[in-house]
Amino acid sequence: MPYYCPECGGEMVYMPSIKRYVCKSCGLTLTQQELIEMREKLRPSFESEEDEKQKRKKEYLKWWLSKKK
Repeated sequence: MPYYCPECGGEMVYMPSIKRYVCKSCGLTLTQQELIEMREKLRPSFESEEDEKQKRKKEYLKWWLSKKK
């Protein structure tokens, strides 16, 4: 699985000599742990599937109980 730079989106390659990932575009260097942490930080938080189901149920109930013309 290729890694992509969290800064510029360029491809990251692993350099075994320094034990770090290096961006081919901007030169950013990160350890694997730093790369994972940055990706988690930048990833948008999504509602869990259960939260989404509850939200839909509430919206449906609200619609069902509303006055319909």
